Amino acid sequence: MDKVFSRRIALVTGAGVTAGLALPGVAHAHGTDSVKFALDAETLDGGEQITSITLDTNRFGPIDPASLTTTTFTVHAKATSPIDTGGQDIGYDLDRPVTAARLDRGGNIVLELSHGEGQTGGGTLGYINGKSRNVRLDLVYTITQNVPIRQRHGRPVTFTRFTQGRLGNPEVDAFSYHASRSGMKYRLYSPASHRGRQPLIVWLHGGGEGASLPDGYYDNETTLRANRGALGFATREAQAIFDGAYVVAPQSTSAWMDDGPRFAPLIQEIVRDVVRTRPIDPARVYVVGCSNGGYMSLKMTTVYPRTFAASVPICGVVTARAEGNPPLIPDAELTAISAPTWLVASRDDDTVDPQANTVHAHELIPRSELTLYDHVVRNGHQFPGHWSWIYVARNDPSIGGTHVWQWMARKELHR
Repeated sequence: MDKVFSRRIALVTGAGVTAGLALPGVAHAHGTDSVKFALDAETLDGGEQITSITLDTNRFGPIDPASLTTTTFTVHAKATSPIDTGGQDIGYDLDRPVTAARLDRGGNIVLELSHGEGQTGGGTLGYINGKSRNVRLDLVYTITQNVPIRQRHGRPVTFTRFTQGRLGNPEVDAFSYHASRSGMKYRLYSPASHRGRQPLIVWLHGGGEGASLPDGYYDNETTLRANRGALGFATREAQAIFDGAYVVAPQSTSAWMDDGPRFAPLIQEIVRDVVRTRPIDPARVYVVGCSNGGYMSLKMTTVYPRTFAASVPICGVVTARAEGNPPLIPDAELTAISAPTWLVASRDDDTVDPQANTVHAHELIPRSELTLYDHVVRNGHQFPGHWSWIYVARNDPSIGGTHVWQWMARKELHR
């Protein structure tokens, strides 16, 4: 259910070979006129954005950094959907403002790009309203050199050809790719060091990050790029609190709420496989999810009451999806939940009614905790009220001085 605005665009690796400006009387780069470049991305609270471009220029010799300015290169981005959108335009075609030009430690040119929450252009995902899905969009970057740069000995150089390479996001790339025997895809973060058996955190994404199988779209990407839900638990801060934790992010073949009873054993299969093949403490398995995943995190604790040491459902759904239908999670099942549960939502959520869902579940789940925000605001930017997962991804919810990550880390399943 989580919706990422259509400004978020994605890369097709290897796309985009573009010519630069050939200036008369200026030498071309030694031995070749082609420069490969990579797109550098970060997953912000509101979704992944391309924040800079790194040009592979160190092989051409030392460059004088004083010859680099924000107008030395022009950067243009064009994005299109990889699947049919039903006529909705979720791409863009615009210049990306260069805010700084510098050399990295390896001698490569780095072009810093304007980016930030709510800013048009630069994101890596697009949301298709008719499908309720985020997709990585096909992205072609065009780089043009406007003026020569100088090597340290003073020789002016112009690069005349630029070739687009890979999209890199260190936090996303730290999660390895997998698929279960049943065919459900998932990403897995493994802690840097092992000190005995480690905890496992299961992140269940929102509806927007599932597959769209009628279109043949099942990417194992959007779960980590649409928000910081899974990534937050792989940060240095979280890893210190959990004393090193594995983080697994399964991806639904549609949306968890489409058929929770069918998806529950498929998620459980992934949990069991990871516990079996990694040094994981089965008494310290935690489930966290947002929106569709908030529903699914609750559902998992009703179906498998002896698997999870704690559950953190965020803006989840428990009531009926449509009037006259039965509730997704009946009151009797909520009352029977035994896993320690901390529910999170925002009062201004206009996608999932917090009173009828989160507050209602809190009133029924024994000894559950509740954090109910007024708005979703971070660093001065107000997000849609449905996006309360941003707070959990930053370890913000707190009760009696104890934050949600610390609360989770102290829970242990007693068998």
